[in-house]
Amino acid sequence: MPLPTIEWHDGKVRLIDQTLLPNELRYIECENVDEVWEAIKVLRVRGAPAIGIAGALGTVLGIWNSEAKNYFEFNEHLQKVTSYLAESRPTAVNLFWALDRMKAVAGANKDKDIQHLKGILLAEAQKIIDEDKVICRSIGRNGAELIKDGDTILTHCNAGGLATADYGTALAVIFTAHEQGKQIKVFADETRPLLQGARLTAWELMQAGIDVTLICDNMAAQVMKEGRINCVIVGADRIAANGDTANKIGTYGVAVLAKEHKIPFYVAAPTSTLDLSLATGDLIPIEQRKAEEITEGFGKRTAPQGVKVYNPAFDVTPARLIDAIITEKGIIRPPYNFNY
Repeated sequence: MPLPTIEWHDGKVRLIDQTLLPNELRYIECENVDEVWEAIKVLRVRGAPAIGIAGALGTVLGIWNSEAKNYFEFNEHLQKVTSYLAESRPTAVNLFWALDRMKAVAGANKDKDIQHLKGILLAEAQKIIDEDKVICRSIGRNGAELIKDGDTILTHCNAGGLATADYGTALAVIFTAHEQGKQIKVFADETRPLLQGARLTAWELMQAGIDVTLICDNMAAQVMKEGRINCVIVGADRIAANGDTANKIGTYGVAVLAKEHKIPFYVAAPTSTLDLSLATGDLIPIEQRKAEEITEGFGKRTAPQGVKVYNPAFDVTPARLIDAIITEKGIIRPPYNFNY
């Protein structure tokens, strides 16, 4: 059974500290909204669906001890908490989707007493978790239809159970195909600069007993050229209305390589990752991260002091390079038309 990535536990937000993997599996407990914000920012919890869950649970934690006497005071507090959490990371739309959902539920229950309203918000956060578990299984079943017995799959970054409530998006497809008895293999890009592929994806696949080979990011072209890859499956942090998809930096390059080598390139994501308010991927905000992640990765300086650094956390893959988007509601092929 998958490990719970993030949950509400005894009045605290309990989550796996993913910065310690694969060397140590440790749960930490966030006791206040500042600790949840920090956990999202420094990637103790990461992956678009999991960030959304963290936002929902962080909202509950932020208002749990509110001493508001009426809904007006309570809503003022709620707006401050959600606005604060929204500042943690800008690209994954699931965070904003979850925060908006929590605010909408509060507004729909403004006639309830404050203590009851707190309970309603906790129940809503738990509902988001439960829904995500079902959604991930559906993505896995839908996507497994694209996987043949004997296939070797390339994946980039981590879109497994650690990135969701417990099963994953891109890795859900792989897990399901494996559970169906298909003999599959996986090549996992290490995913510079924070090595989510090496630290997290390889670990998850090994835990599941799936044949996985780790490669450096700049080896993807060579393994494709050698005919080792049958398809590519990645996750997503935000999908624009035309199908342009933001995912971990390096995904765009993998998609270009896949197109050159005539290898199907698939995106697996829940419909909560769709942002139909953005016409194209050009409008997706791209998070810029600290230079130290490149110059002093994992505590060791590997670049000259004072060198200039450009460190976008994500890139955008144009829809024309994506052969299909796998959601909980089915497989969508171009031209992308999200009528949900």
